[in-house]
Amino acid sequence: MRRRLTVGLALLRVTGMAAVVLLLWNPVTARLDPGDAPPLVLLDASLSMSGHEGRWREALDSARALAKGGGRGGGGVIWRFGSSVRAYDTLPPGDGATRLAPALAAAAGRGGPLSIVTDGAIDDVVDVPPDLLRRARIVQLPRPPFFDAYVAAVDGPRRVAAGDTLRLKVSYGTAGKTAGENAGARGRGQGTLALYLAGRRVVSRVVALPDSGTVFSEITLPPALFTGSARAGWQALEVRLEGVAGDSEPRDDARVFVLEVSPPPSVVLLASPPDWDSRFLARTLSDVARVPVRTFVGSEPGGGGERGWRDGASLAPVSGADVARAVAGARLVVRVGDPAKFDRFSAPGAVLTWRTARGQEGDWYVQLPGPSALAGALGGIAWDSLAPAAAVSDLALPSDSTAVVVLTARLARRGAPRPVLVLSERAGKGGVGSAREATVAAAGLFRWAFRGGASAEAYRALVAALTDWLLAEGAGSRERFAPVTYEVPNGMPLAWRWIGSGSPRDLAVRLTAGGTTRSDTLRFDATGRAELLLPPALYAYATPGGPERGVVAVETYSSEWRPATATLRAQAGGAVALVASTALRERWWMFVIAIAAFATEWAWRRRQGLP
Repeated sequence: MRRRLTVGLALLRVTGMAAVVLLLWNPVTARLDPGDAPPLVLLDASLSMSGHEGRWREALDSARALAKGGGRGGGGVIWRFGSSVRAYDTLPPGDGATRLAPALAAAAGRGGPLSIVTDGAIDDVVDVPPDLLRRARIVQLPRPPFFDAYVAAVDGPRRVAAGDTLRLKVSYGTAGKTAGENAGARGRGQGTLALYLAGRRVVSRVVALPDSGTVFSEITLPPALFTGSARAGWQALEVRLEGVAGDSEPRDDARVFVLEVSPPPSVVLLASPPDWDSRFLARTLSDVARVPVRTFVGSEPGGGGERGWRDGASLAPVSGADVARAVAGARLVVRVGDPAKFDRFSAPGAVLTWRTARGQEGDWYVQLPGPSALAGALGGIAWDSLAPAAAVSDLALPSDSTAVVVLTARLARRGAPRPVLVLSERAGKGGVGSAREATVAAAGLFRWAFRGGASAEAYRALVAALTDWLLAEGAGSRERFAPVTYEVPNGMPLAWRWIGSGSPRDLAVRLTAGGTTRSDTLRFDATGRAELLLPPALYAYATPGGPERGVVAVETYSSEWRPATATLRAQAGGAVALVASTALRERWWMFVIAIAAFATEWAWRRRQGLP
């Protein structure tokens, strides 16, 4: 006899089905969880912690004490921060910057107590999220006030020709206590700027020191200093600030400046009238050709006269005869402006004519028309994203078959394209050999470099490709990489950029300093940048079997040595409870309820004879 369905069976069925529905829905519940993560301590490992009156030992002891206990997860964790974030070790501080924001960002997702041990001088305090900073306990170990005189920077031309006059702009200053605040420091109001070459003092001058901050001065080196084969090649100049009474920190009293001394200039640039195109072109040429570029500008409206020229660097008057001699000895002559003003100068080598006068104004958009000798070097440029040229001149193609159109431009992207870059060859002097010529008929391309980013790289690629072709790859243009800067402060990495054709690839490099040679690998990222972190020294670098040669310097100087105003103050911080989220499927007992309800219902129904 079949029995009736009871209330108990119905409850079991409802309970089981409700559990299944809830598991399918899988709701998430949130709760505040104080967390059981061990404490995290961020330890300032910048050079200022070991500078004058630095408190590195106290910082180590404080970090270890804060890391002990404090969490159910056991002992705490210590991270070092400075120019980067890395695991804890007991090595002396070596970072050339104090950046806290990346360390706090990495610590944001951790529970448990957070502490910061620092001297308070943080470089990127404006980038630190206030909510993360409020959470942290800050232990400040400031350095006592002290007086410091320093050389901040040295600026000048990177390449000079033998016999050139070199002018360096030196910035120097003082920080910390003034002479009146620190008793017994007489004569601190002046010092001596001395320039050393190969360990020998060559120039010195007495300068007045400011009460605080940085001022500028100029040092002029005589032409005879770089005359002779012994001075050819890469040279490292050292500018020192000496004789300052009461200077407590000597490690920032000198800066290194690396330059290359070459034979008479291989590239001469004539600009008449001078404009922004000539200015940007001269700077880019010096960079990509890796040889000195001598610039002459037409100083009179007529231009080209015997007394109508000036040196582009010093603006000193230059006679037409001197300009003619420089042009006659150059491997590449660049003529920017009105070509008619340069007819009196005979150039036996390669010639680049850049027409920036008397063109038809408008928005001329440049494009790559087809195969040419420069197509490979220019193929990766996004032409549609570049700024238009401001004007285009009429360009008559040579009658010979050597003329090749490399670039064309269309007004407002409409109409027939007009040639703006043509390559050709002409007979050499006396009918012997041949010389290469390139003509650019577009004005305003300097705006590519002015905008920066990919647009600036496009301008650089165009100038580099032209230089390579005109000089037949004979002026160091085959180099695949070059230093971003030739000197870096202590604790900062040397940066290199990829300048070769094709995609960046890893390259081996040898670095020699003080008779010791080390091998390393430059690993370029997708943007063509590589970095090497090296100890302070003067390094001669070279690639095995490659054309790359040069000198770079990691200086003893660092801005971290100077006294600095603390931007972080000690604080107790606040405990932060993290929000813990749990999905219903993560609770095992819900599955037990569903299985138990269905199993009990089945057994009960069997006992009662129900289907």
